[in-house]
Amino acid sequence: MQKRVKFDFELYFTNGGSLKGEDFRLDIAGDDISDRELADYIIADLRLLMVGQTRILNKVIIDEPHKRKPIDVKGDRNLLIDLSHTIEDGLITYKGLPAPIICDYLSRENSRQFYEAGTEFQIGKIEMVTNTGTYLDCPFHRFPDGHDLAEVGLEAFTDLEGIVIRVPHTETLAVTPAHLQQHEIRNRAVLIHTGWDAHWNTDLYYTNHPYVTAEAADYLRDCGVKLVGIDSHNIDDTRGKSRPVHTTLLGNNILIVEHLCNLSALPDESFTFSAIPQNSKAWARFRYVPTRRFDQRSTG
Repeated sequence: MQKRVKFDFELYFTNGGSLKGEDFRLDIAGDDISDRELADYIIADLRLLMVGQTRILNKVIIDEPHKRKPIDVKGDRNLLIDLSHTIEDGLITYKGLPAPIICDYLSRENSRQFYEAGTEFQIGKIEMVTNTGTYLDCPFHRFPDGHDLAEVGLEAFTDLEGIVIRVPHTETLAVTPAHLQQHEIRNRAVLIHTGWDAHWNTDLYYTNHPYVTAEAADYLRDCGVKLVGIDSHNIDDTRGKSRPVHTTLLGNNILIVEHLCNLSALPDESFTFSAIPQNSKAWARFRYVPTRRFDQRSTG
């Protein structure tokens, strides 16, 4: 049965005045809609500006045939897809490097001694090396005179026009120039989807993984890409001691993102990519510290 929402509303403007409506009815795509979503839809649909406080009153969901295209809240908003792995206490990203320690610096229980009854706070503590989880490499990681994170502008890794190039690891581990040709990659964030993230946090993940060849790195450089990401253990072939892809890309100020995930959820094109880290000189000198998602529940 199709659903509609019947409601009253009051919208108050930050520069004075208000707008009120009674017994409005709108089609909805699902079985319910929140007051916030409904208010946001009204404001957008009426092209209102300077709206402050909003009130949705007497809301009722009713069974009634749709009159026009229903409200699809998810479809009306920009869809955000998280491409980073969750950093948990004890997570191993590279064997031989210490696992992160995520714990309470101040627990809620201990905070009670500082505040009045009923007021509690938690302050977390995170200790880890910078090669943890999903992270961004800047030139200083490879070159002592390269830009560190605090010296790289936000425009280098924010709202970049993106493209996904799919090279399944079941077909090949080596990403070559042939895989990159016949794609529009100039001035884009090139994300290489191999599917290797399915092995995340398993012994299989760390060895014999997909990688970009030195020739492909030269091709990416010559095509003027802005950033290259991969959902693998390393963008270079780690079976040897050389790292030509890091050398070529970072040497030309092309940023690298490793250990991506969820690239299967992205379209091939028509999206933007952001990898926004903290702006910290102290941390940047040790390469980018990823701080996007931490699961403190894993520490108990």
